[in-house]
Amino acid sequence: MHAVAKKLFPFLSWFPLSREQLRGDITAGITVALVLVPQSMAYAQLAGLPVVYGLYASFVPVIVASLWGSLSQLHTGPVAMLSLMSAAALIPFATPGSPDFIGLSIMLALMVGVLRLALGLFRLGVVVNFLSSPVIVGFTNAAALIIGLSLLSMVIGVPFPRSDFYLRDLWRVVVQLPETHWPTLLFALGTWLIIWGAARVSARLPGVLIAVAVATLLSWAIGFEQRLSLPLEHVKDPVARAWIEEYRQAKAREAELTGQLTKLNARIRSAAELAGDARAAVLAATEAEIRLLTHELQGLKARRDTLQIGLHARPLQRLNEAGGDRLVSPDEVAVPSTQEPAVWRFASVSGDQATFSAGGSVVGDIPRGLPRLAAPELRPDLILALFPAALVMALIGFMEATSISKAIAASTRQKVDTNQELIGQGLANIAGSFFGSYTVSGSFSRSAVAARSGARTGLFAIISVAGVVAVLLFLTPYLYHLPQATLAVIVMMAVFGLIRVKPLIQAWKVDSQAALIGIITFVATLLMAPSLADGILLGVVLTILSYLIRTMRPRADIVARKPDGTLGGLRAHGLSPMSRRFVPVRFDGSLTFINVAYFEDIILEAQAEYPDARAILVIGSGINEVDASGEERVRELALRLREAGVELVFSGLKQQVRRVFERAGLIELLGAGSFFADKERALQVLSERFGDPRGQSGSAERPLTSLGPVAAAQRS
Repeated sequence: MHAVAKKLFPFLSWFPLSREQLRGDITAGITVALVLVPQSMAYAQLAGLPVVYGLYASFVPVIVASLWGSLSQLHTGPVAMLSLMSAAALIPFATPGSPDFIGLSIMLALMVGVLRLALGLFRLGVVVNFLSSPVIVGFTNAAALIIGLSLLSMVIGVPFPRSDFYLRDLWRVVVQLPETHWPTLLFALGTWLIIWGAARVSARLPGVLIAVAVATLLSWAIGFEQRLSLPLEHVKDPVARAWIEEYRQAKAREAELTGQLTKLNARIRSAAELAGDARAAVLAATEAEIRLLTHELQGLKARRDTLQIGLHARPLQRLNEAGGDRLVSPDEVAVPSTQEPAVWRFASVSGDQATFSAGGSVVGDIPRGLPRLAAPELRPDLILALFPAALVMALIGFMEATSISKAIAASTRQKVDTNQELIGQGLANIAGSFFGSYTVSGSFSRSAVAARSGARTGLFAIISVAGVVAVLLFLTPYLYHLPQATLAVIVMMAVFGLIRVKPLIQAWKVDSQAALIGIITFVATLLMAPSLADGILLGVVLTILSYLIRTMRPRADIVARKPDGTLGGLRAHGLSPMSRRFVPVRFDGSLTFINVAYFEDIILEAQAEYPDARAILVIGSGINEVDASGEERVRELALRLREAGVELVFSGLKQQVRRVFERAGLIELLGAGSFFADKERALQVLSERFGDPRGQSGSAERPLTSLGPVAAAQRS
């Protein structure tokens, strides 16, 4: 009964807590909280959300994951990888930061949670084995580059366009380097110096928190943010005003198109109730309309990005006139003001009001208070479209959490239950989605901090939540002036540390084909970004195909004696045949439907290569399995060889393979004398029966040049 209770409620194993354990958890919880608060806000922006949603994701999910997870030192919450994947998955359907985007982010968290929970309950944690190490490394390296470089615009203070081709978007940021906002860049460099310097002084110093505090105070002191909102008619630069008006109309039309697409998708669902030709006609017409509207929506988004970049590159200057502030081209100002900022740049437009900025971007207003309980809004029209991304995020997040858990468990000697971890992570995302959280997973950096700080049980994670609660209840007004460049650098320093080249180099030495798939995954992820899921799915498909090809064509070769007396591949080692009267063939693969045809080809090619042979010996110590297709093909092959006067002989068969042969009647068909316990006994008997073991069969030996085109690639 006690074991069942611990299975249902894993946190019961924490108790009773010793004073030493409690002290370690409190210390670790406070230390992690100092990292969690700034990280969560930074990762929320990476996910295309207001920073407060990072704090929401660091509340309920952290508590639930710690209670139902399997590793005491694992800290769950917002992470860089899933934050970017969440944004990338949702950008085609909504504008980042909009209410629709926030709602979809929460729904996606629910989907990921349900998938993880299902995998855990059905004990399917092994599916992560489809992600080979080179594929994971290639994907992680590409994702880290994408995440880090996605924040370049925040570091230099320019707009970042978002389309369906990341590299093109990145290039459009690079060409804006001449428009760099130097105070923003200085804040970014200062943040990096503080975090780097704190790490050099002491690993215990909360460099991230220090950087946030210093940057926020300095931003407030110098008035880093300078905003101006005024009616659009007060923009006296005709070009700028025309572009802003077009930008406003594009945004309004985007919202209209999004609503129309939602209705059309609902029409497709309702068409399922129709019958026959009526349903086909409705579906065809609706899908055609969806294609047209989608094309128009993509064009509008591209035009809006172009307008935003153009407006940012067109500076304006403020004039104080009797009727209020006016913005004009600097060329129209006869005497530049020494009291006004040099330039004002377009920031946003809402209705007839346009907002301009003469300073840097800050976090701004953060809603005070804890998240409220509310069921996530479900969008049936998008669930199917988001399912592939949700599945990949579920697996990637689980893989990330598992690798962290195993790394920590190696030093703590704690057992990791991967299926229980899936359950904990699934419950965390499901519960979090009811409290405004987007997708979360195990964090490597915070878990490492926890382990280093002495965390003993999952209680430390619950203690870390106290810091988030304090911020949400009391400190949000003080974070208004936090520069977004500071948050960008925090993320960049975290993700660039994930880039690893050495594992791919090592993989190339061991398995060049797997390493090549890892490199292809890296390149494909970059090219397919922001659809990161497509990159890793390609890597998984290539890995499975590679495995199937290897399984279909296992190693097979004619063998002979090497000078030291052992057996080796005849061609690979330049050996002479053992005899022309019998042919020993090594086959290192199971006899199943997927490769038994290849086995048959190998044997028939050996027969064709040695027409005088009276026996073909299959050295079968590498055969682990035989299925119905394999048994049937072996039977047919044996009968075919017998008609040609050739015996099919086996040696070293494993017990499970021999039992299958016995039940199928193959041993009775071929005769007990055709099966030997080991290859040496088989070679001795065949040599005595058929001739000189050195290969002198009474005629000149001709050199072996080939086993045939099918087997040539498989020689060892």
